[in-house]
Amino acid sequence: MDPHARYQSPLTSRYASAEMAANFSDNKRFSTWRKLWLNLAIAEKELGLEIPDGAIEEMKEHIFDIDYELANAEEKKRRHDVMAHVHTFGVVCPKAAPIIHLGATSCYVTDNGDLIILRDGLDILLPKLARVIQRLSAFAEQYKNLPTLGFTHFQPAQLTTVGKRATLWIQELLWDLRNLTRAREDIGFRGVKGTTGTQGSFLALFEGDHQKVEDLDQRVTELSGFKEYYPVTGQTYSRKIDVDILMPMASFGATVHKIATDIRLLANLKEIEEPFEKDQIGSSAMAYKRNPMRCERACSLARHLQILVQDALGTASVQWLERTLDDSANRRICLPEAFLTMDILLTLLQNISEGLVVYPKVIERRINQELPFMATENIIMAMVKKGGDRQECHEHIRVLSHEAGAVVKQEGGENDLIQRIQKDPYFEPIWAELKSLMDPSTFTGRAPQQVDRFLKNYVQPALKPFADVLATESKAELSV
Repeated sequence: MDPHARYQSPLTSRYASAEMAANFSDNKRFSTWRKLWLNLAIAEKELGLEIPDGAIEEMKEHIFDIDYELANAEEKKRRHDVMAHVHTFGVVCPKAAPIIHLGATSCYVTDNGDLIILRDGLDILLPKLARVIQRLSAFAEQYKNLPTLGFTHFQPAQLTTVGKRATLWIQELLWDLRNLTRAREDIGFRGVKGTTGTQGSFLALFEGDHQKVEDLDQRVTELSGFKEYYPVTGQTYSRKIDVDILMPMASFGATVHKIATDIRLLANLKEIEEPFEKDQIGSSAMAYKRNPMRCERACSLARHLQILVQDALGTASVQWLERTLDDSANRRICLPEAFLTMDILLTLLQNISEGLVVYPKVIERRINQELPFMATENIIMAMVKKGGDRQECHEHIRVLSHEAGAVVKQEGGENDLIQRIQKDPYFEPIWAELKSLMDPSTFTGRAPQQVDRFLKNYVQPALKPFADVLATESKAELSV
């Protein structure tokens, strides 16, 4: 069927990386199921069950050659996806057919398979997040000394630096890296627990030998690449695990939205812009426009990522007793979408951070518009040092400030407070000092030093586990 004749998710058809799309593909899911059936058979054989060597070899040879046509026909007939794939696997593994899925319930492959896919998905995301932090850290280092007007309530405030502002973004990304690393390390394995989690079927297989059942659980866990299994489950692993994974992803979505919004605001001020390609069109009507489409896309997708955890919370709260099946369809949507969306956002953030454009002259002009008012306290202190009376000086400054403010607000002119001070004989004792009193770098406090300390003591240690990945060059290119 023509792919353009039916709906396709833009997450895979338009935005997501090939590796993340592959991680949630049918090939990954069903080959993982086959590996799990193989691991179960290997462990059962090691613990004494009669399983032919030929059965194990057959299963190893047919992990990836999945006959989807047969599997789809079987599922349509049986209305059971796991049994359809048990049958399909058995067709190409006739020696193994009698023992495939021995003692297991469907959730042995579906839940353990999901845990493997979620774990592998985080292994894709974490290095990408580290790379974004690396890129923004380079930006912060480059612009740590460049003064810029700070904003509170989006109103002019004391000066900061462009690099210091970027550290606010990086700090939140570091917390996201920490939280997602914790979630990755906390993922366990459902293991072999049977239909209601009691391991009754496996106890029967091993004729009441409890130790062998425990050994089976541990061995399958090891073969599947996990350090530990959940000690108790119902038929499924607790759906709170999905919450534990999607919650830090939602939090990352909030971080992205804040960063992208900041850049959009700065783009409006013409101080900083996201990358804009040579042939890029900002508007179909207004040819001059340079719309921040990357940051707008980031905000749009970040909102979607933030709400997906609500699906996981709702599902976890309604799992009756040992399980219900109203989780399945929901999880098929929200789990892949969360990973695909975060993957896309990381590509966007990397692309943005690699091409941020700073306009120092625009920043300087805006500082000059506001700095005279901010410098008034320094001017008063300088006058006091020359023997002036603070209260008298304050009144002179107040009058001149209001006059200058009227020029800006009522006449649309430039802030001429300093020129007024230079013409007022009262301030003659400090006329020679005005230039140094107005140096923007003296208004940024410890911002440059804070950037240095932050990058050295916090960013570098956090990125150390990803050193090998970060040592390779990788530019983020947008597909569309």
